[in-house]
Amino acid sequence: MRSHVTRRLISQWRGSEGGRRASHDFIRGPTPGGTFKVPFPSPKIVGIQAARGTSAEQQDQSAVHALQLSPAEIQYSLEKIKYKWDASKAGSPFLASQVAFFGIYDGHGGAQVSTHLAENLHNLIESVQSDHANSLVQWTKSTHQGYFKRWRGGVLSKWTKAGQTSDASAQTSTSGPSGKVMTLEERLTLAFLQADQDILKKYEESHKMGSTASVLLLHSLDSPAVPYWAAKEVFLTVGHCGDTRVLLCHAPTGKVVPLTERHHAEARVEAARLRRMGADNLIQDSFGESKWMGAIENTRGFGDGDWKSSGVTAEPEVISRVLKGAEYSYLVLVTDGLTDLMSDQEIIDLARNASDPTRAATTIIHFGEDLNADDNCTCIVVPLAGWGQVKGQDSTEARREYRRNQAGMMNTRMQRM
Repeated sequence: MRSHVTRRLISQWRGSEGGRRASHDFIRGPTPGGTFKVPFPSPKIVGIQAARGTSAEQQDQSAVHALQLSPAEIQYSLEKIKYKWDASKAGSPFLASQVAFFGIYDGHGGAQVSTHLAENLHNLIESVQSDHANSLVQWTKSTHQGYFKRWRGGVLSKWTKAGQTSDASAQTSTSGPSGKVMTLEERLTLAFLQADQDILKKYEESHKMGSTASVLLLHSLDSPAVPYWAAKEVFLTVGHCGDTRVLLCHAPTGKVVPLTERHHAEARVEAARLRRMGADNLIQDSFGESKWMGAIENTRGFGDGDWKSSGVTAEPEVISRVLKGAEYSYLVLVTDGLTDLMSDQEIIDLARNASDPTRAATTIIHFGEDLNADDNCTCIVVPLAGWGQVKGQDSTEARREYRRNQAGMMNTRMQRM
């Protein structure tokens, strides 16, 4: 039965407008007689703000697009987390495949890598095919050597020749290599690794420059599929490399729900990954900061070709959740120019009373500037159905005001010197 349903979804997808796989600048929603179209991004739907700080160059980048992804892949990914979804009730094949994409990228050593990601990663997420996985995994192993000699492709291993040989059941499964249906985790991983290969081949300087990345995918599960910002249920997927952050605001309490971890060598997830692969190169500098090989802060990211053999990888950490839209007010994506200055809860609290997401993002950026931010700062605020319904106490208000006053006094003293 499942095989028949999957084949039907694939057939509908390939024959629909969405099957052409082209990101676009609008979001559609259902009406009694068809669909409506909303420009995307719009300042009332997504808040995007950035500041250069005192840096000479803006190396942060961001991107917001509407994508079309296979309903069969969305369905299979939902099955993995024990959620049943019927794509035929979305209203149309287009609505069943509509996914909102948000990406935030923090470059270092130059802006080329982060700019490349902002311009290309979303298109790769739409276009990568499972039959590219084997050659990409083999290229990664043979090019980087070192850490990657023992690497078998991670979640992509079942799509490699070795994985297909060792897993006979995959040959007859619609969710394995013969069925050509990936999970969203596999799609994101393949796209991230393909982007990394493209960067390392295209930019000579990529051996010493790079970028972090956090991308957010939102897909309405309502019947019919109203846009994510009004949906009762939303399928959320985050793909993450580095120390950019994705934060979620719980509406009944106002508390922050972090969706990403910092990919530093001393972090739990990264320490376990690096130990498992036999790598142990964590060095503490004279300021007490731990860095990989004494030079690299982030152990996952794009570019940084000189450090790949030591374990720096573009494999994303991927999480998926189904959210009750009204239980959550908004998501915030931020770069470390902000998170180095303020806590996750402060960031969430700064947005809670804003009238729209653009004002929320502006408030967060302005607070960073009030604290004399010297690094690039970028913020994206994404409302959900619980927007404007944040309860609980603003627990960081007094601390924020104290910190703002202290920073102002320090700035005044510096100007007098």
